[in-house]
Amino acid sequence: MNPAIGYAAIVAVALASALIGFYGLRVSRTTSDFYVASRTVRPWWNASAIGGEYLSAASFLGIAGLILLTGSAGLWFPIGYTAGYLMLLLFVAAPLRRSGAYTIPDFTEARLESRWVRRVTSLLVIVIGWFYIVPQLQGAALTVRITTGLPAWAGSLAVAVIVAVVVAAGGMRSITFVQAFQFWLKLTALAVPVIALLLIVGGRGVEPELALAEAFPAASGPGELDVYRTVSLMVALLLGTLGLPHVLVRFYTNPDGSAARRTTVIVLVLLSAFYLFPTAFGLLGRAFAPDLAASGDADALVLLLPDRLVDGPLGDLLTALVIAGAFAAFLSTSSGLVVSLAGVISQDLLGGSVRGFRIAAVGSTLVPLLVALVTSPSGLAGSVGLVFAFTASTLCPILLLGIWWRGLTARGAIAGMLTGAVLSGAAILGGPALGAAWPAAAAAFEQPAAWTVPIAVLTTVVVSRTDRRGAPRGADAFLRRLHVPEVRRTPR
Repeated sequence: MNPAIGYAAIVAVALASALIGFYGLRVSRTTSDFYVASRTVRPWWNASAIGGEYLSAASFLGIAGLILLTGSAGLWFPIGYTAGYLMLLLFVAAPLRRSGAYTIPDFTEARLESRWVRRVTSLLVIVIGWFYIVPQLQGAALTVRITTGLPAWAGSLAVAVIVAVVVAAGGMRSITFVQAFQFWLKLTALAVPVIALLLIVGGRGVEPELALAEAFPAASGPGELDVYRTVSLMVALLLGTLGLPHVLVRFYTNPDGSAARRTTVIVLVLLSAFYLFPTAFGLLGRAFAPDLAASGDADALVLLLPDRLVDGPLGDLLTALVIAGAFAAFLSTSSGLVVSLAGVISQDLLGGSVRGFRIAAVGSTLVPLLVALVTSPSGLAGSVGLVFAFTASTLCPILLLGIWWRGLTARGAIAGMLTGAVLSGAAILGGPALGAAWPAAAAAFEQPAAWTVPIAVLTTVVVSRTDRRGAPRGADAFLRRLHVPEVRRTPR
C-alpha cells in the first residue's frame, strides 16, 4: 500500500473535521450550547450525528473482521447494534428527553433524590466512557500503522489530540455538526467500495454467489451457533445500548420527546442501511482474502481488501476512501464519548462552567490515551461488545426501572449498579483466567451479560422492596413528567 494515500486521507478527514468543528464554535455561545446544543437539534440532523458517534471502530472495521474470523456468528453484532435502538425507541427516548436533565447522573439524582446515586452513576459513566474510547484509539493505531507505516502510537495520539481540541473548543453544538458530516462520510466510504468491488469481481467472470457458498458451507449455518454465547451477546447488545452515555446525551439535545422518538426512528433506518456494507466486506473477505484471518490482520480487512482486488488508480482511490471513513469513525465516536464524559466531570467536580467543561474534555481524553498506549489491542468488535455487557449490567437496569417502576429507591439503585459492576467487571477483566480454571464455565465468563444483568436487576428490586424509606416523595410527580407528552402550542 502506498503510504501517501494513507497520509492524504487522514489529513483530509482531520482538516475537514476541524474546520466544521470551528464553524460550530462560532455558534456555541452559552453553557447550554456546550452541554446539549441548547436543545434545538432537529431529528434528521440529530440522527445523523447519533449515527456518526455510534458507528465506532467496532462497526467500521471490527464487524467485517469478526465475520472473516467467525463466519455467520459475527452477523449477530450488526443485528444487535441496530436492534438496540429499537429498545431505545420503545422504552427510553421520549421519557429521558422529558426529564430535562443534562447528563445521566442528573437524571438519576432527580429521579431518586440522592447525591450518592449521582456519585455512583457518575463513576460508572466515566468508567464506561474510558473503556469505550480505548478501542477507538487502538483502531486508529492499527489504521495508521498499516496505511502509513508510522508507529502505532501515532494514530492514537493524533485522534486524542484532534478530539480534545475540537470538543474543548465547541462543545456539543460544534460536535453535532462534525458527527453528522462524519456519518455520511463513513456510509459513503463503505458503500462505494463494496459496490465497486462487487461489480469488478463480477466483471472478471467470478461468481460472487459461488465464492460465498464456498466461504460459508452449510455446516456454518445457524444450527452450529453456541446458544448461550449468542443469547448472552444479544442481551448485552440490546440492553447495553440503553446505557451508553454518549448515545443517551444526544436525546437531551432534541426540542421535545416527540422529536426524540422521530430521531430514534431515523437512526434505525440509517443503521440498517449502514450495516449492510461492513457485513458485505466481511463476506467478500471470507471469499477472496481468507489469509488475513490467519495473519492476525482481520480487523484490517476493510483497509486491505480494495487494494488486493483492484489495481491501479481506482484501487488507490477506494483505499483512500475507506481509510478516510475509518479515521472518521475513530474521531466521531471518541468525540461523542468525550462530550458525555466532560459534561459529567464538569458538572460534578468543576462547577458546570464552560471552562470546567473544557478542562474535563482534555482530561477525559488523556486517561484512555495512556491506557491505549500501554495495552495491546484485541478484536475491536469483541472488546466493544464487552463494554456493552458492562453497561447492560450497570446503567441500563437503573434507567429502565427509574423510568417505568415507581418503587425504585436510592439504596436499591446503588446496590444494583455496584452488583452489576463487580460481577461484569470481574468476568471481563478476569475472564481468561477464570475460564482456564473452570473450563465448563468459560462461556459464562466470555459472555457474562446473560447472568450479570438478571442478578443486577434482582438485586435492585429486592433491595428497593426491603428499603424502609421507600420511594422518594417526588417520584409520582417526576414519573408524570416523564410520561405525559408535551403540549404543543399551535401558532395563532
